[in-house]
Amino acid sequence: MPKIIAMAGKGGVGKTTVTALLLNYLLAEKKTPVLAVDADANANLNELLALEVGLTIGQVRKEMKGDLPPHITRDQYMEMKVHQALVEAPGFDLLSMGQPDGPGCYCSANQFLAMTMDHLAGNYEYILVDNEAGMEHLSRMNLRVIDLLLVVSDPSARGIMTAGRIAGLTEPLGIAPGKKCLLINRAPAAPDAALTAKIEETTQSSGLELAGLLPQSETLAAWELAGRSYLELPAGEPVLPAAREIFSRILP
Repeated sequence: MPKIIAMAGKGGVGKTTVTALLLNYLLAEKKTPVLAVDADANANLNELLALEVGLTIGQVRKEMKGDLPPHITRDQYMEMKVHQALVEAPGFDLLSMGQPDGPGCYCSANQFLAMTMDHLAGNYEYILVDNEAGMEHLSRMNLRVIDLLLVVSDPSARGIMTAGRIAGLTEPLGIAPGKKCLLINRAPAAPDAALTAKIEETTQSSGLELAGLLPQSETLAAWELAGRSYLELPAGEPVLPAAREIFSRILP
């Protein structure tokens, strides 16, 4: 079975950036094949990978609610459409959830996405799940096993406290990750005493293990604006060795 790594955290802290950097690391270490799942309806992981998404899981589910072609079972049709929705690239595939059926209704779409992941799981070494803000989304996906929950925060007090609260929701929501880690994204080169104290306070109270601090990177911002893939970042980019040190230590 693949190892499932899911991202969590409040909006705007860089969950998608961390997912792209983690994929970069797994490909460099030849820990493949990988399935990268963009489970946010406002999908943009493909943009950091410079890939075009044609068909989403939301669209597949909508098609399956209608009449199926003759002489094909529902399972056969689902398998065919899911493979059409996969964006194939060297060492990994990308799957995007897309929009749900109606305004504010994600439950059935998430369950269908989880069923799709179950269907594909045996083909991959790792599955990376980039989520929307909060934890309810993961709960609605009904993921039975999460090997690593990576809670991402920016270096603000509010972001770090929110990360602690999010980690505390795992038990009430019925999510039982093998490991829960806190990763501080866009961290300053020299964290001050206040930031260090807030991180320590949160990890001690929430049960989160500190994964590490990813430094602020002007290169990442420039590459995103230019539409260039994070998988092609130059080897000398300082964020890459920092990410490598973190991921090599915490990955299951």
